[in-house]
Amino acid sequence: MSGFVATAPTAATSETDAIANDGWFPNLSMTQLRAVARLDGTVTEERLRDAARYAMSAINRRLAAFKAAHQATGVTKLADVPDAGTIDGENRLVMLYRRAVQCTVKADLIERYRDFDSTDSGLRRADYMDPAIGEQRRNATWAVREILGQPHTIVELI
Repeated sequence: MSGFVATAPTAATSETDAIANDGWFPNLSMTQLRAVARLDGTVTEERLRDAARYAMSAINRRLAAFKAAHQATGVTKLADVPDAGTIDGENRLVMLYRRAVQCTVKADLIERYRDFDSTDSGLRRADYMDPAIGEQRRNATWAVREILGQPHTIVELI
């Protein structure tokens, strides 16, 4: 029996599936990232690791003041922030942190994979993907704002 495979198979996961974070924020699993962000084998392990490390750095920077405030009270990691709550047995803040990183990774990869096809049809597809990039960045921002306890939108009258 034969069939058509529309996506590239994912590469075998290396021994270093986890991307180590700074100790306060959680590590990230590349296998889980691939599954949640729907990334197939066209995204190489090296490219995924690079995008994930950038995203972790960016989200860590956005949450630096939050981290410092909690460290000052003796909290040693994000999962230990008091009154965070759990959803499906997982710490809510860890879940939101992971979502912020995953959405940032996905947006970054969508932007960077535009260079595969520079023909007219490729440029039209790139324009089609612009909303997806914005949606992923929005979702990352919302996750960060949820961690910070802030509303999703800020409205200012001029």
